[in-house]
Amino acid sequence: MSTRTDKIDELSARAADDAGVSLAAAAWRRLRRNPVFLAGAGIIVLFVVLAAAAPWLAPHDPSVPMLGDQVVKARNQIPAVQDGHPLGGDQNGRDLLSRLLLGSQQTLLVGVFATLIGLGGGLLLGTLAGALGGWVDTVVMRAVDVMLSIPGLLLAVSIGALFAQPNQYTVILAVAIVQIPIFARLLRGTMLAQRHSDHVLAARSLGVKQRAIVFRHMLPNSLGPVIVQATLVLAIAIIEAAALSFLGLGNPDDRIPEWGQMLGQAQTVIDSHPQLAFWPAGCIIVVALGFTLVGESLREALDPKSRR
Repeated sequence: MSTRTDKIDELSARAADDAGVSLAAAAWRRLRRNPVFLAGAGIIVLFVVLAAAAPWLAPHDPSVPMLGDQVVKARNQIPAVQDGHPLGGDQNGRDLLSRLLLGSQQTLLVGVFATLIGLGGGLLLGTLAGALGGWVDTVVMRAVDVMLSIPGLLLAVSIGALFAQPNQYTVILAVAIVQIPIFARLLRGTMLAQRHSDHVLAARSLGVKQRAIVFRHMLPNSLGPVIVQATLVLAIAIIEAAALSFLGLGNPDDRIPEWGQMLGQAQTVIDSHPQLAFWPAGCIIVVALGFTLVGESLREALDPKSRR
């Protein structure tokens, strides 16, 4: 009986803490006490800092062999760990640590820009479908259903293979197109829920124009779940971009390192030198985990049904 009473008191105290504050402030109070969110945020901050400072942190040029004048030997023998090269070299004799640091920059750029483009396209389609309804909603959502019926990675590979000369920009475009239907469906659903809410009905009864209702009332109140989804999609975008580079659909110039590209090149020597695949694969997994932890924590903090 006392345990049940203590639980009720704890829930009452949490409700009292959230009373009188905005949704964002209440969510932040829960997030800053959530160790899962703090762990994910720490990974993301470290990743962004390393990516931003990579040109200055990299101890060597990632395109120059470690052994300098012994270029032929560097290409025939993978350099081991030595002074100034804590992770050794790759199959072409280039410093592995420097390539990992510079690769983080490319991975961040691809993931962020792909997510932003996908978010923009999803906002456009979702707003049209949710605000206008009727035949516009039917046409948009049928197109979205077709895209969602194809596995995301398979669709990204198919789009990337359409380009005669794959590069970093084709990877961004391929991953972004895959993300558009995810944002469109989510925004359309939240806007349909907003259409019959009290504040929208009140605005219509007062004669507010439809455009103002959509952009001042429906859309701003529908963006919360979309922003949370963008955090989760960013992790997926990083993985899919790495997969495309691994399959040879990314930037063919290996003088500009990228984690998926490094992972693909390491498969030729994975039996004798597994560390060349371990380090880029580990970086991809850890960074994707960080964004996933933050996204799931945000979802729980902003969802009233998940509050405990």
